[in-house]
Amino acid sequence: QVQLVESGGGLVHSGGSLRLSCVASGGIFRVENMGWYRQIPGKQRELVALITSSGDTVYEDSVKGRFAISRDNAKNMMYLQMNSLKPEDTAVYYCKAELVWGGSLHDYWGQGTQVAVSS
Repeated sequence: QVQLVESGGGLVHSGGSLRLSCVASGGIFRVENMGWYRQIPGKQRELVALITSSGDTVYEDSVKGRFAISRDNAKNMMYLQMNSLKPEDTAVYYCKAELVWGGSLHDYWGQGTQVAVSS
């Protein structure tokens, strides 16, 4: 079964940094667009950062200049470097990837990793 697994979440003080990782495994596939989303309690899940197969990126306005999304296609991995973290960044962060297999594109979500930023 193809799956995405996130890691790297944790508790950090305001101003600190964390690096999230996501790996796709379990089959023969090609990874297209990938992205990080987050869900704050009581709020809609929102896009944090998106990276295309060619490396183009899109960021949610509040994280611009603080977060950086990247990917390693050879390893089927994606990263989110989070710097200057703020309490409002506290959320469950999810990895999403578009995987091509069996001649079509399929969306996959990771199980989520908790990020908590204390003031």
